[in-house]
Amino acid sequence: MVQMVIRGGTVIDGSGAPGRIADVAVDDGRIVAVGAKLPAGEREVDARGLLVTPGFVDIHTHYDGQAVWDSHLTPSCWHGVTTAVFGNCGVGFAPVRPGSTDFLINLMEGVEDIPGTVLAEGLDFHWESFPQYLDALAARPHTMDIGAQVPHAALRFYVMGERGADHAQRPDAAECAEMGRLLEEALRAGALGFTTSRTTKHRARDGRATPSLSATEPELMALAQAMRRAGRGVLEVNSDFGPGEFEVVRAAAEIAGRPLSLLLIQVDKSPDLWRTTLDQIHAARAAGVDASAQVGCRPIGVLMGLETSLHPFVEHPAWRALSSLSPEARYRRLCEDAGLRRELVEFRPHDAATRRMAGMLQRTFEVGDAPQYEPEMSSSIAARAAAAGVSPWALALELMMADGGRGLLLHPFENYTGGDLEVVRQMLQDDATVMGVGDGGAHVATICDASSPTFLLMHWARDRRRGPQLPIEFVVRKQTRDSALAYGLTDRGLIAPGMKADINVIDFDALSLLKPELVYDLPAGGKRLIQRARGYRHTFVSGVETLCNDELTGALPGRVLR
Repeated sequence: MVQMVIRGGTVIDGSGAPGRIADVAVDDGRIVAVGAKLPAGEREVDARGLLVTPGFVDIHTHYDGQAVWDSHLTPSCWHGVTTAVFGNCGVGFAPVRPGSTDFLINLMEGVEDIPGTVLAEGLDFHWESFPQYLDALAARPHTMDIGAQVPHAALRFYVMGERGADHAQRPDAAECAEMGRLLEEALRAGALGFTTSRTTKHRARDGRATPSLSATEPELMALAQAMRRAGRGVLEVNSDFGPGEFEVVRAAAEIAGRPLSLLLIQVDKSPDLWRTTLDQIHAARAAGVDASAQVGCRPIGVLMGLETSLHPFVEHPAWRALSSLSPEARYRRLCEDAGLRRELVEFRPHDAATRRMAGMLQRTFEVGDAPQYEPEMSSSIAARAAAAGVSPWALALELMMADGGRGLLLHPFENYTGGDLEVVRQMLQDDATVMGVGDGGAHVATICDASSPTFLLMHWARDRRRGPQLPIEFVVRKQTRDSALAYGLTDRGLIAPGMKADINVIDFDALSLLKPELVYDLPAGGKRLIQRARGYRHTFVSGVETLCNDELTGALPGRVLR
């Protein structure tokens, strides 16, 4: 008798094939049979009327620090994710020399908006090399499987010291060789890839550009050769894709002989650049390069509330004067002091920050109890305020003060130039793209897109009204088999005999996203945004139930992939 049979669900198996009613038998952590009327198991799971899908594979997270102190990796574990890959965008915490941890914390705080106080308390840095970091991760059990990649910034700083963060400096031949040696060592020890950032958006907390921004071809090619020697790993790149940039990273991938994974988003200042980059990816694929683009399924949106990192009044002198108060005390002052509210709304400093925020309110929206991620422009704060004959600043403050000061606004700043998700749909449908960009564990008080796997299913396969939907078999494959294969994880992402028993059982009709909320549960009392879901009846990792009716079971079957 097998360990478990998931009985009578609609199996969306991850291959893209049409869903079918079937039983799924699981034993010893593996799927052993898929078919009709399978023999009874020690446990019977009634999946009639429910979807049965592979566990979701999220290849773009930033749990590099959180995985050290948090076994569950919330919020991803609430959204059907059974495998998470981090170390993206060239930032992370290994290798690291004793006494140099401050730089890596400063960099992660700036690039990924994770407070330095949180990282300083949450990480004890009892490792130095990347293999030792993998050992530290393995020492803590986790809800899901996790994989780590070697970050260029940490590697460069480890080898070059302070010179590695100085963009006027270049590594000499010996330093390039040492970076290559350490990368090869890490890949052979189990790192899933090497990641680098070549975007000016990535800056440390002190304003310095990320160290890898100015890495030149000799350095990149030495690292590519190390990947070729190891014969392992993905080359992940976050870039602005200026003139000649794609050719540089393509050359590195060709030398490495390894898959190239590029982040692809639409940016307002160059709204058609994504298409140019995707065309370059297709040309590279036609020439034999294993290249793909990581894309999102919704706008990348800044959440703004009274206690988030950014909101319409955060730079206002009257708001800054409240900085010493607790969140509760600040909210009471706002409620009790009409003069303060009037000052915030009516007195606007004539500075760049105010002008920038005024522009943002033209495309900022209220987040309701059922969050809307493809809102009409007519529902923006500025449009609503104009229709009501009030100040947009007054409306923004009123909405943020709602629900006891827990009201939130959403500003879609990427993937939403046209005011809808048509460009995102085109990205999703392209056969050179895989799911990514959710950034679980990062931008903790600004962005909360780790819920993207849930949104992908409910919006694109069920709820979308402002344009065509996508077949559920297609979107499931995108978040499971396609994502797994992008990182060479051939044992998962598919409901089939012999595959790893990472499985979701989903009430598709009831699947929903709850409103994001701000909580103070990080080390040092740090704050972050989280978002829960409803509709996950069961999530299994290696056949062990980790989520039941949307709540964690406490089981920790996850392992480090290496």
